[in-house]
Amino acid sequence: MNTTRPTYIVGVGGSAGALNAYKALLQSLTVDTGMAFVIISHMSPDAHSQLALILSRSSTMPTMVATSGIPLRANHVYVIPPNADLEVEQLTLKVISPRSRRNAQIDLFFASLAAAMGEFAIGIVLSGYDGDGTLGVRYIKEKGGTTFAQDSSAEADSMPISARASNYVDFVLSPEKIAEALIEIGARFVRPA
Repeated sequence: MNTTRPTYIVGVGGSAGALNAYKALLQSLTVDTGMAFVIISHMSPDAHSQLALILSRSSTMPTMVATSGIPLRANHVYVIPPNADLEVEQLTLKVISPRSRRNAQIDLFFASLAAAMGEFAIGIVLSGYDGDGTLGVRYIKEKGGTTFAQDSSAEADSMPISARASNYVDFVLSPEKIAEALIEIGARFVRPA
């Protein structure tokens, strides 16, 4: 399994109803995309989250809770901890706790992802209420990255609809189809030997 620098970093944001979407996305991915995946999920600040453990059962990639200073590796999945914001700094994760405000973690992460990765940033907005992720897809598009929103398969469609209405979303697909598109994007990237 490739544990080197990722070609792309994929931010995956979701809230209410996103668990099934996360699972469907991860189950449909191959283990060798060359990408690092960061799950940004809204959760109660005092939650004892088992999300990383639950998602590890749906993924063939190593899946862990994000910690400050951990380098992002290709073909790995990182999950935001409760009551935290998460940023990318030079292919390293930075956990900021407590979180700055309620239900803004996706926008904050996507902004740092866009700044760190430019055209190699990918943002995905899945099921959830409200509009977190909408500003974030704009940041990613403005830096040349690629954006996705979940289609009508979203259990709670407010977040993906808000993202789509911004006109900064490239593709509107089901989680399984998003995975197929990511595999295609990864296959086009020629990795040095």
